[in-house]
Amino acid sequence: MRITMVGTGYVGLVTGTCLSNTGNDVTCLDVDPAKIEKLNRGESPIYEPGLDELLERNKAAGRLAFTLDKAAAYGPAEVIFICVGTPSDEQGRADLKYVLAAARDIGDAIESAEGPTGLGASDKAKIVIVKSTVPVGTNAKVRAEIASRTSKPFHMASNPEFLKEGAAINDFNKPDRVVLGVDSEDAGSRLRDLYAPFVRQGNPIFTMDIPSAEMVKYASNAMLATKISFINEIAGLCELYGADVDEVRRGMCADARIGNKFLYPGLGYGGSCFPKDVLACISMGDEVNRPTDLLAAVHKVNQDQRIRFLEKVDAHFGSGSGPADLSGMRIGVWGIAFKPGTDDIREAPSITLMKALLERGAEVVAHDPVAFETCRGVMGDSITYAGGMLDVVEGADALLVCTDWDEYKHPDFGAIRAKMRAPVVFDGRNLYRPASMREAGFVYHSVGREAVTG
Repeated sequence: MRITMVGTGYVGLVTGTCLSNTGNDVTCLDVDPAKIEKLNRGESPIYEPGLDELLERNKAAGRLAFTLDKAAAYGPAEVIFICVGTPSDEQGRADLKYVLAAARDIGDAIESAEGPTGLGASDKAKIVIVKSTVPVGTNAKVRAEIASRTSKPFHMASNPEFLKEGAAINDFNKPDRVVLGVDSEDAGSRLRDLYAPFVRQGNPIFTMDIPSAEMVKYASNAMLATKISFINEIAGLCELYGADVDEVRRGMCADARIGNKFLYPGLGYGGSCFPKDVLACISMGDEVNRPTDLLAAVHKVNQDQRIRFLEKVDAHFGSGSGPADLSGMRIGVWGIAFKPGTDDIREAPSITLMKALLERGAEVVAHDPVAFETCRGVMGDSITYAGGMLDVVEGADALLVCTDWDEYKHPDFGAIRAKMRAPVVFDGRNLYRPASMREAGFVYHSVGREAVTG
C-alpha cells in the first residue's frame, strides 16, 4: 500500500517506519529541511530504542523515503496519515492550525491529481487518517477543510496511537488493540488489511464511529493518569500515618479488579501525552459546560506532587517553613527525561525540581543517559551536565533521583557515600529500600515511606 505520513515527529516517524517494515511503500513528509536532510542521511532526529536500525533497513530497501515535496508525497498516496503537532495552551485547548493546514494541502492535492478519485485511474478514494491526538470533532473539521478544496471523493478515519516512549517499536508491532474510527465499510476494510500483520497474535481491531475513536485516546490516558495521581495521594497519607506505600500497593494490587499497572508512587506523570490529554479533557468539558471535576483533581494532585517532594528538600535543609536557602550547596540529580527509554523532557518533574533548586541558590549537577541535548535546549548552561553518574555526587550535599533508569537501580553506595559531602538522598522513584539506605549510612527520603534520618 502507498502511504504518506504528514509529519516526522515521534508518532509519524515510528508509525511510518513500522508500516514500511511490513512491505508498504511509505513517504514521510515534513516542512523542516534540516530534519528531512538528517533523515535522508539515515539519522533519526529522536531517541527511540530500535528505531535507527529499522529506519536504515527500510530506507535501504527503498520502502521508506523522506521529502519536502507535497505534490510528490500526496499524489500517489492511497492512505495519508496526519501526524502533526497539536500544541495546547495552559487551559488545555489544542491548537489545530497544523492539522487544518495539512487538510488544505491534501484537498488541493486530491483536486489536482489525475483521475476521478485523485489517485490516478484507481476507483478507490484516498483515506485521510488523523493520527494526531485531537479533540472530539476534529475529523469533521478536517473533512470540511478538504471538501472546501475538492469535489472528488475521499474517506476520513481516526486512528489514535498508543505508543509508550522507550517501547514504541514493540507497542506498534504488537499492539494491545488497534482502534479505527471510519466513515465507510470500504475504509474500514482497507485499514483492517493494513493492520492485519500486527495483530496476528489475536489482539483485536476495533472499528467504530469517528467521534468514539477520537475519545478513546483521551479516555485511556486520563484513566492511566488518574491511577498515578491516586497512588501518589495515598502515598501522602502513608507518610503522615506511618504506613509503607509499597506494602499498601502490594496488598491492593493483588485484587484482580485493580491490577498493578500505573500504580507506582513517585514524582507524578510527565511527557507529551498525559498532561496534555488530561487538560484537553478538562477543556472539552468546560466548552460544553460539563465540568470534569475528577480530572481537574487528577491534574492538581500531579502538579502538587512535585511541590511536596521539594518540600522534603526544604524541610531537610531549611530552618523553618518556606523555601530553604541552598546557597553554596551542590545538589546532584540522577535522571532528566520524564521516564527511562527516551530523551523527552516535556513536563518532566526533573525540570521543575532543578529550576526550583537554582532559585534557592544551589549549584545543580545532572546526569541522564540520553537527555542532555534536549535538556540543554530548556535549561541552557544554568546547570552542569555530568558525563558519568558518579561525577554527579562528587562533593554533593544531596542527590535527587528523578528518573528510574536501570543504571541507577543498583549503584555502589559505598563509593557514592565516599564522594558526597553529605550522605543525603531524595529518591523520587522509590528505587531503594529504606533499611538498606540506613545500613549504608544515608539520610534517605522517598515517597510514601518512612524517612531514614540517621
